[in-house]
This record gives sequence, structure tokens and C-alpha cells, in this order.
Amino acid sequence: MAEQRLYQSAPKSAAREAKVVDRVFMHDLVLDVEIGVYTHEKGVTQRVRFSVDVDLIPAVHALNDDIRQAFDYDTIIKGIKTIIARGHINLVETLAEEVAMLCLAHPRAQSVRVMIEKLDKEPGAVGIEIVRGKARV
Repeated sequence: MAEQRLYQSAPKSAAREAKVVDRVFMHDLVLDVEIGVYTHEKGVTQRVRFSVDVDLIPAVHALNDDIRQAFDYDTIIKGIKTIIARGHINLVETLAEEVAMLCLAHPRAQSVRVMIEKLDKEPGAVGIEIVRGKARV
């Protein structure tokens, strides 16, 4: 009886509990962005800091040390630059959603955390952090 109680209260094996995930991240990228809804924010740029974490399904097969087979953080950086190059964006929420969609378009991407901070708005930083994921089938 005591043996059975010990078995039931013993921690589950680490292998069964461990969630295997790969994470690609890009933190503290500061770019000049035309963003804001107020008149004084139109036609000017503000410093905006981006931090993005993307959780990926681990590669089933080795990537063979080939960058073309990986989800590369340069993909995130180039994507952000492409989004902001299109012109003025009113809301940081809109920008965060677009960055999240860009990352989730990759077939291995499962979820993404996007934090965007406007650095020139007030002392310190103001912004938004969102977490998005793909619907499980």
C-alpha cells in the first residue's frame, strides 16, 4: 500500500512532461517608424523597439547546416522592415498583428510573441505585447 502511494505521488518523468520546442528570437531591434494616430505623429518618424519570439516545431530531420532550411531571425528583421516601408501605420496593435502574421506564415511556426515599444512617446517606453498561435487541427 505504501509503495502504491509513493508511485502515485512521484513526479512524472521529465521526458513525458518536457515540451520540445525550438525558439527563434530577435530582441531590441530599434527602427524609425511612421506610426501614430495623432496629427503631430503624421509625417514624422518615432523610434520603435521590436522584440519577437517564435516557437517552432522542431526540425524532424537535420537542417544539414543549411540556412535555407531554417526559420531565420533575418526573416523577422526583413519582414518588419518591409511592413514599415509601406508607409504610415496608425496603431501599434496593427503593426504587432502584421508582424505576428508574418511569423506564423512559416510552416514550422506554432506561436509568436511580439512586443513593440514606442520609445519617444513618454519617458520610458509605451507599447503592446501580443501572443498569437496557429489553430490546432
